[in-house]
Amino acid sequence: MNAPLTERDLLATAGTLQIYALFHLNLAFSSIEEEQRATVIEKCYWPLLRLAERFGPIGIEATAHTLGEIASRDPEWIGRARTLLERGRIELIGSGYSQMIGPLVPAKVTEANLRIGNDLYQRLLGAAPQIALVNEQAYSAGLVGLYLDAGYRALAMDWDNPGAAHPQWTGETRYLPQRALGADGRSIGLVWTNTVAFQKMQRFVHRDIEIDPYLEYVRGHRAVQRRALCVYASDAEIFDYRPGRYKTEEKCTGDEWMRMEEVFERLTAEFEMVAPSDVLKLHDAKDAGQTLRLETAAMPIPVKKQRKYNLARWAVTGRDDLGVNAACERIYRGMCAGKATAADWKELCWLWASDFRTHVTEKRWAKFTARLASAEATWSAAPSPAPVASGDAVESRHIDVATPFVAARLDRRRGLALSTVQFAKHATPVLGGLNHGHFDDIALQADWYTGDCVFEAPGEHKVTDLEWATTRLWTDANGDVCVSGTIATPKGPIEKTLRFSAHEPRIDFDLTFHWADWGKGSLRLGHVTLLGDAFDAARLSLTTHNGGAVAERFDLAGQTVEHGAPVSFLVSSSHGLGMTEGWAEIGDEHTRVRIEVDRETACLLGLLTHRISGGKVFCQLMLSALELDDTRRPCAYRSGPRRFRFSLIGVAA
Repeated sequence: MNAPLTERDLLATAGTLQIYALFHLNLAFSSIEEEQRATVIEKCYWPLLRLAERFGPIGIEATAHTLGEIASRDPEWIGRARTLLERGRIELIGSGYSQMIGPLVPAKVTEANLRIGNDLYQRLLGAAPQIALVNEQAYSAGLVGLYLDAGYRALAMDWDNPGAAHPQWTGETRYLPQRALGADGRSIGLVWTNTVAFQKMQRFVHRDIEIDPYLEYVRGHRAVQRRALCVYASDAEIFDYRPGRYKTEEKCTGDEWMRMEEVFERLTAEFEMVAPSDVLKLHDAKDAGQTLRLETAAMPIPVKKQRKYNLARWAVTGRDDLGVNAACERIYRGMCAGKATAADWKELCWLWASDFRTHVTEKRWAKFTARLASAEATWSAAPSPAPVASGDAVESRHIDVATPFVAARLDRRRGLALSTVQFAKHATPVLGGLNHGHFDDIALQADWYTGDCVFEAPGEHKVTDLEWATTRLWTDANGDVCVSGTIATPKGPIEKTLRFSAHEPRIDFDLTFHWADWGKGSLRLGHVTLLGDAFDAARLSLTTHNGGAVAERFDLAGQTVEHGAPVSFLVSSSHGLGMTEGWAEIGDEHTRVRIEVDRETACLLGLLTHRISGGKVFCQLMLSALELDDTRRPCAYRSGPRRFRFSLIGVAA
């Protein structure tokens, strides 16, 4: 923030700061029971309409599902909102039918979510929103084209995390409309929301701070140049009501919407209140209208607020995010192969909503899983059986495997970890292990493997599969070489089968964990470790899909990437890759490795590490099956062993 302006400066610059606000409405809020929804409408949504009527234009963002729930309980609210829209006191901000996390679902599902949402917006409110709030502010470049094709002209996205990832952006960038560059080369208008600003307003309304310090904070954003500041962009359900998500929630005082009116009265006396879309009119200001790439290799999917809100929150934490996401993927694949109706797509969008993946209540979890199982019964094919070990027992420590397309060495003492892998299309081994002492950096002085599994929980010893494997080796009817092992661990045995193809440069992994207790921690698989000498470090890149129809490319040269680094003792990872079409590729222009994930078995989250140490590159892609955060409450969607399937494939230009 710039230095405080003098009183003379303030007089000279009065009116140069426009303010705007949008309120997020979500009756599917994870910890709100269905029978409480009428209360939320009365205590939160009606006061919001009165606020907009008095001080609008104010943005109201709601999923179409939420609007449908309001219409069924209080149609008068819908009628009043429609009138205020026509009068320009409200601007409708869109988000789709359900609040799903776009970077975690296939593009076709987001397309359906936006299409169904727009149809219902038109039907219920007679309006087609022009701006969309990115759900949970989880943005990827792949989503840009989907929003454009759905008719949106701009996105509202949190400033703080993209801004922190791009220190080269000018100071004025945060106050002006920009354009977000999509993976397909198209760009979309961009208006910024602001985490600190909306939290400041919440603190005033909740009596944590007084009005004068709050107003001083807003005044501090004035400047000689034209600027716009989003003073609020968060939940409506937290004023004069408490969703019950956290034990630390303040008690309701019963006057919070009155305090909200007080702060808006003071703000509008000093600043011009505009609709979110009016901010786009500042496109001709200096430093406005830049085409920006919001994401980086280190932060491939920016998310709202503090770092504890990262992609793992909806992918591999919660009660059983991994299980329910895989079930949704199975339903999706079945629908694509069958004759799904509009109602089927609507149900899938509801099932993939974020709220069932965080602090969902017991009652709603039971209802959700029943509906999920019902949809699975309609659309999901029976899973393929796990492989059965056969062939001869292996007693030696190292196992050398060779087919026309793959040559590899496995270490039976290390749970069948791969020491080296060379694909037929590559001149040298490209994957494998790096021995202790390979790097001078003490932080990297360990043994690094490919194909191993590591579970970590706070205050406990690691549980790994880096132990002796009872092993069998055979060649199947297709000529593929199969190696199967069982590794004992303190949590239970792990069965691991690797299939080395005789027909393509491919290794298939099939893992089954016979663990009764999954607990709270992180479980990371694969640990695909590049052998640095096989690649041109200056041209390394990773390509994958993060919810879009077009893949995204992240250049790694000069980048330090630590997706799996913990945020705190409570949050075990920082960032991640959605891999929503089931693959990621990593390598240089000539030599690449493709990692494929069977998302119908488990929608594993990609975690990339990349750094240069002493002139040597350390690059590793982990596949996360479980992470730890404040939403983690172990509760399996389906009981029994857990299975994971992924493959490593050699690719050459």
